[in-house]
Amino acid sequence: MNERLMKMTRLTRLMIIAPLAILGMVIFTFIGGEVVMLLWNWLAPTLFGLREVTFWQAIGLLALCRILFGGFGLGGGGHRNSRRRMEGRIRERVRERMAERWEQMTPEEREKYIRHSNKQHLRYRYEPPEESE
Repeated sequence: MNERLMKMTRLTRLMIIAPLAILGMVIFTFIGGEVVMLLWNWLAPTLFGLREVTFWQAIGLLALCRILFGGFGLGGGGHRNSRRRMEGRIRERVRERMAERWEQMTPEEREKYIRHSNKQHLRYRYEPPEESE
């Protein structure tokens, strides 16, 4: 099967894969709508006194949640990039605070810190800025 697929032209493969992808999206949407509808109709009326929803309202809720919260990991990894930016900001803030602390340490405290961090084999070690005199 794999050999036959490799021999097909790109257009032929696209003509086979595109309808399957569309069918997969339709099935995924149907299952998601059903799950949202069943969960809503099971919990919301009992817990909060809300009305039951139809299938199409459940699809609307699913779309609204996708817009507000980002959805099911689809869409190109924007969350990964924002997490990387956040981790970079945290790392930068740690460096800034460490620099402030380093400036306030006495030479003896600095030496003690360096000996301790070398002993502990810490993953992150603060490297002091080169002192300009």
